[in-house]
Amino acid sequence: MNRRDFLQSGGIASVSLAFAKTGRLFSQVTMLDRWRTFQVTTRVEVLKPSGTTRVWVPAALISETPFQKTLANTFDSEGGTAKIVESKTDALAIIAAEFPAGVRPILTVTSRIATKDCAVDLTARGTTPKQSRAELEHFLRPTKLLPTDGIVKATASEITKGSKTDLEKARAIYEWIVDNTFRNPKTRGCGVGDIRFMLESRDLGGKCADLNALYVGLARAAGLPARDVYGIRVAKSEMGYKSLGASSENVTKAQHCRAEVYLDEYGWVPVDPADVRKVVLEEPPGNRSLDDNMVKNARARLFGTWEMNWMAYNFAHDVALPGSNGAPVGFLMYPQAETTDGRLDCLDPDNFKYEITSREITPTNG
Repeated sequence: MNRRDFLQSGGIASVSLAFAKTGRLFSQVTMLDRWRTFQVTTRVEVLKPSGTTRVWVPAALISETPFQKTLANTFDSEGGTAKIVESKTDALAIIAAEFPAGVRPILTVTSRIATKDCAVDLTARGTTPKQSRAELEHFLRPTKLLPTDGIVKATASEITKGSKTDLEKARAIYEWIVDNTFRNPKTRGCGVGDIRFMLESRDLGGKCADLNALYVGLARAAGLPARDVYGIRVAKSEMGYKSLGASSENVTKAQHCRAEVYLDEYGWVPVDPADVRKVVLEEPPGNRSLDDNMVKNARARLFGTWEMNWMAYNFAHDVALPGSNGAPVGFLMYPQAETTDGRLDCLDPDNFKYEITSREITPTNG
């Protein structure tokens, strides 16, 4: 199969179906219209320190959004030093800690947040404040893992051919990803997000940091500002999806990347095609078809709405860790650490131990 055949078979057939599904607009989706408060604590310990040890932990989003308000980010690094380093452009806050040789490197970070389910009414145009062009340009740029030229641009152009509005383009890309990608349970962590490799290899499997990065890259290549939103699930789903929530207060492995696309008439619109594919694979009894009613409901819901049983960290790509001797990381969703022997594998429990817990502390009336 050559690239032209790949684009035609993977793109045109899917897009032709996309707009038959847009009739279900999301003002009809029932969401919880109240703020919930959570306390999320990350405890990191480097088990095999060598010389000076550095640890970096993402803290909760530092900008206020319709779906999250960060109330506090606090930290403790007994025997070491720690500071918060912020980048407002990407709403990024990093707790950066340093421990001298001979000190047991333990960093504890606590974020207290309020979240509210988010639904954008796609039947009501022009009801949100406009973003400045300078702010939006930041979310059109290419990054190391999200190029916007070559096969990414060609694929985006093929998918959106015939789309008359930005909403139609955004929806066409969403439908194409749901139809053509799959969740690969063997992918480590949340994936890498190397979208050029995915398209060139025609390997469209992965997890959220792959599939939603593909959405963001294709949207940017089509001229739509878009961003990955890196975060973590903090509570069970109240919408009936066992696979889309945390199963306990221990959320150490519950990291999840979402996406947003900016549409002039609607503002930032939440999307999550990766979670549709998660429902397909994991929602009991598993391996559901795209025609399954639960999958159809998730597919309709996850273009325009987010259930906020989840905490956002940041929008950042190509993150330089403050004081690090190593290369930038593609994104910061997991704790990171480094000794004089080099960067540790954040998914290796033998050298790098961390636990993340979440507790709802929403005040009750009466």
